[in-house]
Amino acid sequence: MQVEAKLRLRYKPDLVAFDEKGELEFWGECGQNSIKKTHWILKHTRVKRLVLFKIGMNAIESLIKQIRQQIPEKYRQNKLLLVNFVSDIVDLTASKNIEEIPEEWFTKFLV
Repeated sequence: MQVEAKLRLRYKPDLVAFDEKGELEFWGECGQNSIKKTHWILKHTRVKRLVLFKIGMNAIESLIKQIRQQIPEKYRQNKLLLVNFVSDIVDLTASKNIEEIPEEWFTKFLV
């Protein structure tokens, strides 16, 4: 896993991982991210999994609906995952060495 790796693409991922062949295995976006950017990544890269990480987002269902309306299923099918961490995730993790994130700290949505 690499943080903010330069890929010679229009956008730079917050987190990225490659498979043994050097192909994009994982692309992670943290915080604010436009649907336009998400659509571009899904359409123009061959990433196997794009994950959007959010913290305490209350309008998650609204975001999912927007994404589904604006990004054709053929681009996001089994690729796009949204992870919404609980609002107090910073407090939960501030002074701990965490090897595995407890499931009650986040909710996952396959979009």
